[in-house]
Amino acid sequence: MIRIRTMLLLTMIFVSSALAGDPAMTKTGTTAASFLKIASSARALGMGGAFVGVSDDVSAIFWNPAGLARMKSGEAIFNHVNWLSDVKYDVAAAALVLPDVGTLAVSVGILSMGNMEITTTSQPEGTGSTFSAGGTVVGLSFARSLTDMFAIGFTGKYIREYIYNESASSFALDLGTWYRAPILNGVCIGASISNFGPKMRLEGRDIMYLHKVNDLPNITNVVNSTLEMDYFDLPLSFRVGIATDAIRDDNSRLTLAVDAVHPNDNLEFVNSGLEYCWQNTLSARVGWKSAFEQDGEQGLTAGVGMAYDLTPTLGFLFDYAYQDFGRLKEVHYFSVGVKF
Repeated sequence: MIRIRTMLLLTMIFVSSALAGDPAMTKTGTTAASFLKIASSARALGMGGAFVGVSDDVSAIFWNPAGLARMKSGEAIFNHVNWLSDVKYDVAAAALVLPDVGTLAVSVGILSMGNMEITTTSQPEGTGSTFSAGGTVVGLSFARSLTDMFAIGFTGKYIREYIYNESASSFALDLGTWYRAPILNGVCIGASISNFGPKMRLEGRDIMYLHKVNDLPNITNVVNSTLEMDYFDLPLSFRVGIATDAIRDDNSRLTLAVDAVHPNDNLEFVNSGLEYCWQNTLSARVGWKSAFEQDGEQGLTAGVGMAYDLTPTLGFLFDYAYQDFGRLKEVHYFSVGVKF
């Protein structure tokens, strides 16, 4: 088991380092499907996005799929965020624990925005027509505990982006590992690679046009042509995190967490946060997201949560998180869910 854990961690580090590119260049804005980087859990965002080592609920799908193996019961959540510039991002996910097999989960994320008016150089006030843009991601996850201290997990997903009549699609894979060290109150170490897959390229009818050819003999002077669009990488990221319970007794739990993140479209940064939970019912969270990120606007995060048992086998979950985005104002996250 020690050899397996070591090989998995070294493989993830090697792949991430090889694909991350020149560390002297941030490459900001050079990846496709950037909506995949939007936090998909109010609980995790309230802790500053430091969730790779904490992952123990259905939202582990988005941070470290190996954390799904830590779940004791089925769970479903819906997360909504009014992102920047009137962009909305909604995510739904559900996980089912299969005894002696593992945990199986599905997820769907939809990025949407209002219709925008089409303008041209000859009609700068608008043509009377509109267009829209957005994205979709659908994932299937599986996680399994190999021992009571080590788990692995993965997510396969289909990604699609569109704008007007053009769209791009790809498939990607997320991989994660989780390990609990038998020291203190149990130090948890997690590592994950997200969005490992082929590049994306826009295709559609608006890049097709008629091209005049006047200097070629025996060829009609008008031919069908297509603009050659460029390929763009997916927002690959490698995360390593550590978490521990500084306080844990029958009534209280205080969890501290720190993640180091290595993306392929920016320099490395650090997420940190803490969560205080009282009687497994009420939670308060605070964190700092993207510390040391070059030219970043993200920073303070905070949130609260509530878990309430409706019946012995059915529980209600609610989480809220606030994120300071500097000059881009604040962002609010809401998650509701059920345990069954």
